[in-house]
Amino acid sequence: MTSGSHPLLHTSASDTAGLTPGPSDALLIIDVQNDFLPGGALAVPEGDAILPVIRELLRLPFGLIVTSQDWHPAQHVSFKTATPAGDWPPHCIAHTQGAALAADLPLPANTLAVFKGTQTDQDSYSAFGGADAQGTSLATLLQHHGMTRVFVCGLALDYCVQASALDARTAGFQTVVITDACQGIASDLTPTLTRLQDAGVTLCSSAPLMPRL
Repeated sequence: MTSGSHPLLHTSASDTAGLTPGPSDALLIIDVQNDFLPGGALAVPEGDAILPVIRELLRLPFGLIVTSQDWHPAQHVSFKTATPAGDWPPHCIAHTQGAALAADLPLPANTLAVFKGTQTDQDSYSAFGGADAQGTSLATLLQHHGMTRVFVCGLALDYCVQASALDARTAGFQTVVITDACQGIASDLTPTLTRLQDAGVTLCSSAPLMPRL
């Protein structure tokens, strides 16, 4: 989405004050997986447009980087091939190339990964419904590392990004959605942005986060 043109994002300097990432801030990269990128099984329109922005975000001094991934069994409940039929074509099947993260994200070695929708009869749009390989929930991981605020980016804004941001607020984290580091499916994302703002989520572009040269 082109964040700067959206009326909900005409924020003042005071609205973006204090957004510089620091040691107690986590960057949550939601579902930037091959199947959600152009050519994938469930591609988000222009989903790859966010990759350069996320690469810039990864240069900032976040205290923690966390990726989330759909990690589905081959007969997942969300698939149209399931019985009863789900809403989506088969996508992000565990251990396939479609489920892999975009190859050109320079993730640091200490990046944490959470996986969601890992059981045949269980789905979760939100990264907070996922867990790491040891079964530790995202909320617990963030708390263990002393995170108090999360910055959320990824795919798709009106589904998994929105669900993750709302759950972050419910879990007690200050929450910022970086709008130009997200891409949505709907042609009109106003209802999604309004819902997020009404829930106390801060919306901003990546520009206020970047160090001034």
